[in-house]
Amino acid sequence: MSSIRAHWQRCLFCLLVQACMVLPVMAQAEAPSPADSPTGFVFRWINLALLVGAFIWVIGKFGGPFFRGTARSIQDAIHGAAAGRAAAEQELSEATRQLASLDAEVQELRRAATRESASEAERLRALAKSETEKIAKAAVGEIEAAERAARQQLQGLAARAATDRAAALVRERMNDQGERSLFGAFLGELERSAQ
Repeated sequence: MSSIRAHWQRCLFCLLVQACMVLPVMAQAEAPSPADSPTGFVFRWINLALLVGAFIWVIGKFGGPFFRGTARSIQDAIHGAAAGRAAAEQELSEATRQLASLDAEVQELRRAATRESASEAERLRALAKSETEKIAKAAVGEIEAAERAARQQLQGLAARAATDRAAALVRERMNDQGERSLFGAFLGELERSAQ
């Protein structure tokens, strides 16, 4: 910042010096022109040389570093852009390669999905068959168990009906005399078995 300020100060100083040289010439505008004299001609050339020299000195002093810095920043920007371009081209080639292999990957994924779905369908069929067999076995077992339970219940009912019928027959046929003869036979058996 201070170098820019110093630069402007020097430029203003040069302009002031030039104004001091030009003002006397302008002040004599009504007088006979000394420019037409040989001395005026020499002073004009000296003035031109001073102006050109001051201009060259200012450009050499301040322009060189400025232009070198600008050129350096432009070169850095160009190198950065070239590096960015190389990186972008590399990414583009990588993306192109991946895009080319994408079709193959999609085909492979489709084949894998077909294989997996076929194996999954086969597994589900086997599982369904196994479950069907288990259900059929369970149903047969339940039917057999229900059949056994029905037989047992039927046998229980038949036995109860038979005992009820036998009890009814015994009550019908038994009278006091029959009971006494039965009791006597029972005691006779007991005596024989005791001997």
